[in-house]
Order: sequence, then structure tokens, then C-alpha cells
Amino acid sequence: MYVTQHNAKDFRNLENAVISPDRSINIIFGENGQGKTNLIESIWLFTGCHSFRTRKNSQLIRENCERSMLDISFFAFDRDQTARLELTDKKNVWINGVHKDTPRRLIGEFPAVLFSPATLSIVQDGPGERRKFIDIAISLVKPNYAGILSKYIKTLSERNALLRQAAASGNISSDMFFSWDAQLSALGAKILRYRFEYLDMIKKQAAENYSGITAGREKLTVRYDTFCKATDFDEQSAAQTMLDELEKNRKTDIRRQFTGTGSHKDDLSFFINNRNARIYGSQGQQRSCALSLKLAEADILEKITDESPIILLDDVMSELDDGRQELLLERLGKRQVFITCCDPSQLLRLQKGKAFEMTDGSINEI
Repeated sequence: MYVTQHNAKDFRNLENAVISPDRSINIIFGENGQGKTNLIESIWLFTGCHSFRTRKNSQLIRENCERSMLDISFFAFDRDQTARLELTDKKNVWINGVHKDTPRRLIGEFPAVLFSPATLSIVQDGPGERRKFIDIAISLVKPNYAGILSKYIKTLSERNALLRQAAASGNISSDMFFSWDAQLSALGAKILRYRFEYLDMIKKQAAENYSGITAGREKLTVRYDTFCKATDFDEQSAAQTMLDELEKNRKTDIRRQFTGTGSHKDDLSFFINNRNARIYGSQGQQRSCALSLKLAEADILEKITDESPIILLDDVMSELDDGRQELLLERLGKRQVFITCCDPSQLLRLQKGKAFEMTDGSINEI
């Protein structure tokens, strides 16, 4: 897969940025605040996922403009394709000229993997960042997952509202909770099945990647922490387990006014030589861990979709030493890559692909 042309009109500070990229490496350089990340963000939106910087469309539209228009032409799944995004107070989507009812219809149509400074948060930050990582990765290979996750979040919100109502009124009748508990448990078990299946793949691939980065000196292990064990996983049994936990902890949930059991509380743990990387890992080890996970995500995406994903590297090369830079570019192979940076001198020595300079929202090939 590769992009042949991209146009971002009235998107953040991009008035009318047009790029015709190379099929291999594309270096986008310029001073801070010129719009490099904005361009990467405008491409990422075609995955069907939310922006990696905001949930508010209003922040994506250029100042004093009513809308933003994003157009992209790309080759994927053995044919030339187009997609359009119109951003107002909502998102309108067209794929190959046909209007779609929801931006989620883009999921699976435009495979891409994003590396950014926030990638390190997968290892360093709280459970929410790790769930976000795994949920986006699964959605890109299993588009139905996004819908299930959305239903789960809505059902969780309804149950939490009921908990607040019960706390205020003192009414804790089981009948009030039965329907929401049953729905939440069924959806939670489905999410668990998707996560277990994906984690079986990424654990192995990430471990191989990490071993390669460290020349076999260190071992990476990924552990999934959840309310249900992976051994002989059965979706129906998992749903019953979650339902039992919800019933058992209902009084505690009412007191706290929050649902304390479920897929929204799951976490991933990363161990380097059996030591927790978040707590004991050095900065270099944590970077290598995050890099291994994202490379594994790209490999799995390509394996399942049979399509080479677009790679978006936003301001990450400066965070890597020469060895990790070389390894990253080597592992990305023949995929189309977009790299943003302030100083392109080292990357320009690659003598392949194209280079573009970004200045005050305008982009020019050099």
C-alpha cells in the first residue's frame, strides 16, 4: 500500500498543503510549530481512528474557517482508491466517491501505524495508555471490534449513571442492575476474546523484535492482567465470571459510584529479564520495548490484511540513537514511510525517497 497524493485544506495551520510522496521514505522537516505533526495527523485520520491529539473537531479546523477538507489518493488491495474527510462539528466520509454513514467505515480501508513521542507512554504511563494502544491495534485488523468497544463504553456509562442514582436514593435493588450487568458482561467477554487473540500474536512478535534490538542479551515478556484467565478461554464462561464479579462488588461500586470490574480495568505489563519495565527499566530499555511493540503491530497488520501499512514517524528519530534508527528503518523494509524531524541532515544521507520542507503550514519538495 502507498499514498500517491494527499491534500489538507484548512486543517489546523495547513491552508492548502499538497504532497505527492515517494513510495519509500518521505522526510518532512522544518522548525517546531510549522505544521509537520499536523500533516501526519491529517493522514492518520484516514485510518478511521480518532486524532492522536484531540477528540474535538473544532481544534482540527483552521482558525476562522467553517470546515476542513482532507483528500487522499492511495493504492491498496490491488487498486487505486480515494477517500475524503470533511470536518465540521462532525465528520463526513467518502470512500471512492461514496458517502459513508460513519467515519468508522474507514477502519480497515487505510492500514497505517503511528510512532510518536507518545508511543513511550505505552510503557511509562498508566493502564489507560496501554488499553488505548491494544484497542487501536485490534481495531485496525478487526474493524468490528471498534463497534463492540463503543457499545461497551456506552453501557458502562449507563451503569455508572445507575450507580450514582442508587447512591443518591439508597435503592440498591438487584432488578435495577440486572439488564445493564448482563449487557456489560457479554460485551466485556467479547472484548476479552479479541484481546487474547491479538495478544497471543503480539507477545511473540514483540519478544522477537526486542531480542533483535538487544542482540539477544535481554528478553521481553508481555503479560495481560484481567479479570479472567487466558487458559482455555471460553467467552460464555468469561461473561459469567464478569457477571458474578459485578454482582459481588455491587455495594462497593455504589459507594464509589464507579464500576470497578471489567475490560475497562485491564492492563498490560512488560517485563525485561523478569523485571517490570515501567518501574525498573532504563529510558533506553523502555524505548526499545515501545519500539518492539509498534514494529510488532505493523507486522501483524500486514500479515492479517495482506497489505503493507503506511508508517508515520512523528518526531521520534531524534529520540533514538543511531543503532535504533538504523534498526527501525531496516525493519520497516519496503513500506512507505513518512518521517518528521527538525534536522534532516542525518536522514538525507539515506539518499532515497523524497524530502519536503514545511514552513508556516506550507509544504514544498526540495
